[in-house]
Amino acid sequence: MADELFESEDRTEPATPRKLEEARERGHVARSADLNGALVLLASFIALHAFGPRFLDGLTVIARASFGRLDSLDLAPDTVAPRAAALLLLLARTLAPLLAAVLAVALAANWAQVGFLFSGEPLTPSLDRLNPFKGLARFFSARSAARLAQNILKLAVIGAVLGWTLWSRFPDLLALPALPVPKIAAALADLAFALGLRAAIALVALGVLDFVFQRWQYERDLRMSKQEVKEELKRLEGNPRIRERRRAIQRQIATQRMMQAVPKAAVVVTNPTHFAVALAYDEKMAAPKIVAKGADLIAEKIREIAHEHDVPIVERPPLARELFKCEVGKEIPPRMFEAVAEILAYVYSLKKGAA
Repeated sequence: MADELFESEDRTEPATPRKLEEARERGHVARSADLNGALVLLASFIALHAFGPRFLDGLTVIARASFGRLDSLDLAPDTVAPRAAALLLLLARTLAPLLAAVLAVALAANWAQVGFLFSGEPLTPSLDRLNPFKGLARFFSARSAARLAQNILKLAVIGAVLGWTLWSRFPDLLALPALPVPKIAAALADLAFALGLRAAIALVALGVLDFVFQRWQYERDLRMSKQEVKEELKRLEGNPRIRERRRAIQRQIATQRMMQAVPKAAVVVTNPTHFAVALAYDEKMAAPKIVAKGADLIAEKIREIAHEHDVPIVERPPLARELFKCEVGKEIPPRMFEAVAEILAYVYSLKKGAA
């Protein structure tokens, strides 16, 4: 079995947006569980330090309420349940700030890495996961070796941080036996917080490095060969014949719309045989608008429709060629105003004389 970290040499192209989207739908994203755990640990120590007095006061109240009057405790069913509910409510209120801080940090850390994502596919049962041969192959793969190296590095860094902290506090530890019990407890609590905080900060730094590695590995795993990229583009764009057929239908629909606009045109300017451009104009328009245009057969069809609906046809070869370069549905450019105005004036004079 090929190693997971070392992809085939032909996979040199980055993943297409579609492949990244499909991987995300399957729940395959670049995510560092170590970073999430480190941030949660760091938030826990900070929350304990911030809400420590309140936490200890709450636990003291709970202990006194639970064990302070055991000799006179009424164990009747109608009194035990309300008393237990009150103690649970008090415990929930005591732990609420700590749990809220940890939950908020956990959600924020996960959202910062992968955004909002819900996928049930990783939970779908798969027989491949029960295959012992594939399990052994994964166990002895380079990915597992990299994970082992990361864990060894993590233990080394945490051991160094904890050892340095204890060494820096060694004189204070030697002086503890001479102190009163309350001060010893306070000193040990301070030492425990310092150890936990520094270890958590070191884990966060290692988690950031792990996220960078996971991101690199994720992009490497999704790399594609040039042939796969071509097949992906072909699949997204469709078969060339179908695409050409779709374009032909779109052109046919656009031509039909143009032909429906010819009867409402004010004039048709022709080449006289190669080009035909239908212009519409009324008092509400800022300038005449091109409603239809065509060459050869389409030009002939425009002229036929114009004859059928008594739309004036004016032969102006140079102007027709210039108008043909303009886009249907747009107003004519200012440089053609004068020439088109002369034609419209001529058409209106003909209509007035006929009336």
